[in-house]
Parts: sequence; structure tokens; C-alpha cells
Amino acid sequence: MKQLSVNNLLGIEDLSLEDIELIFSFADSFSEVLKRPIKKVPTLRDITVANLFFEPSTRTRISFEIAEKRLSADVLNFSASTSSLTKGESLIDTAKNILSMKVDMLVLRHPFPGAAKFLSRHVSSVIINAGDGSHEHPTQALLDAYSIKKKFGTVKGLNVLIIGDIKHSRVAISNIICLKKLGANVKVCGPSTLIPKFLSEMGVEVSYNLNESLKWCDVANILRIQFERQNINFFPSNREYSMQFGINFDNIKNIGKNLVFMHPGPINRGVEVTSDIIDSDNSIVLDQVENGVSVRMAILYLLASKIKS
Repeated sequence: MKQLSVNNLLGIEDLSLEDIELIFSFADSFSEVLKRPIKKVPTLRDITVANLFFEPSTRTRISFEIAEKRLSADVLNFSASTSSLTKGESLIDTAKNILSMKVDMLVLRHPFPGAAKFLSRHVSSVIINAGDGSHEHPTQALLDAYSIKKKFGTVKGLNVLIIGDIKHSRVAISNIICLKKLGANVKVCGPSTLIPKFLSEMGVEVSYNLNESLKWCDVANILRIQFERQNINFFPSNREYSMQFGINFDNIKNIGKNLVFMHPGPINRGVEVTSDIIDSDNSIVLDQVENGVSVRMAILYLLASKIKS
């Protein structure tokens, strides 16, 4: 069996094109499993996975837990607010104590950029980065790209627009890296205050004109404004942001083609996008959620197989 070139999933940057295609191939297989009356396989029956979430999460945490249970793994869910971290225990000590109970894999969500890579240098367990601050969110990027592939049959050559708070978004950075590896053309659009200057070094076009960007793209991935990561105001008001960069029926009715709309969630309806767009037939938001389970099953299986080998 083909294997991943990495022992952990810390970021999209570490994955080769062959790695991504291998994950997608196994995601296809697990998608078929999830359509069966009994949506479970004994693949990880002897593996224990701990989900360490140091930040609030709904979709990612539940998606990982479902993926783990569908693979028959033993699952431990860790809550930072009720742990010894509140008494001053370090991330490394917390992880080592959990691993000493014969845990095989850690799924880590942490507010500090680089936390997953830092922990990988101090423990021998398999680590999957479920989001580290505003740095990377590799599994979200993989499920987004996989959802585009399932919709269009390919990612290569498509024009993908990422709209919104690029500056604070780990989703944006991981998506850009993943989509570029798969051969897509990527453009970002948003207020100049929310577009980091280093994007030009990544070969990404930057636009501040939403209507022109929408005419260019095949797929629009809409991001929310991450107020929780901002200590200053990057634009005057939500209303002004919505007027200039919000997606609504008025700014797509004259596009002349059917755009596909995505959103990693959570959605701030009426700010970055209106309900008539996100609930339309052109939206694949719920497909993203469904595909997230298959993709995460593939990642868990492929990394766990390296433990067994």
C-alpha cells in the first residue's frame, strides 16, 4: 500500500502532490463507507486517539470525533477549560501525561501558531494539526479542495477566489498552498487592511474589487471576519464591510455564469454573505461538512498505518 511521505500532518506545506492525491483516493473509499447502512469499519480498532482542543470548535471537533468512531478507534476528548492547564501545566506535560496512558494519536487545536510543530519535537505520537492560531488548518484545506474536485471533477485550471479576512485566517493560508499544489489559479479579495503583504510571494493575485473578482472566478470561498483575533478595528463597521465585500444576490445576478460558493464556517449571515446565497443550490457548504468526515478518515487511516508498519 502507498503511504504518506510524512508521519504527522502539521501543515499543507509538508505534503507533496502525491500525498494529497493519496488522501483524496482514500477519501473516495471512505465516502462509500459512509453511504452504507452500517457506517463503520474496524480499521483502527486497536488505535486510541485523543482530541486536544484548546480553542472553541464545533465542526472540526465533531468531524474528527465522527471520523475516529467510524474507523472504530478509541476516542478521548480533552477540554482545556477543565484540565490541569488552568493550574499552570504546560502543553508538553499535558500531552506527555495523556500519551503515557497508551494514546497513539493526538489531534491538536491550539491558539498559538506553530503549536503542533512545537509539540511534534517533544513527543513521539502522531500529531494532526486541527488549526494553530492564524497559521494553518490543513484538514480544512484538504476537505475544501476535495469538495471542489468532487464538484468539478478536477481542481487544476480552476479559478478560485478567497474573500474576506485573509490576514487572520489559517483556512486561507492552507487553502492557498493546497490549491496551488493542485494547479488552481488563486486570487484573494478583501479590504486592504485584511490582506497580508506576503501573499505576492506565494504567487497569489490580490484584488480589492469584489465584482471584478466574482466575474473572474469559478469558485468563491467566503471567509468570516475573525473578530476574536483582532485587537483593533480593520474597517469602520460591519455594514460598510458588507456593502463592499459581502456576497448577495445583487452582486452576482449579472455575472453571467453559475458560481460555486463555499464557506468553512461558522457563517455570519448578513455580514460576509446573505442567506439567499449560502442556502442556494450553488452553495456546497454542507458538502464541505460531509466531505470533511471522509477526508479526516483518510488522514487518520493513512497516518495510523505508519504506526502499525
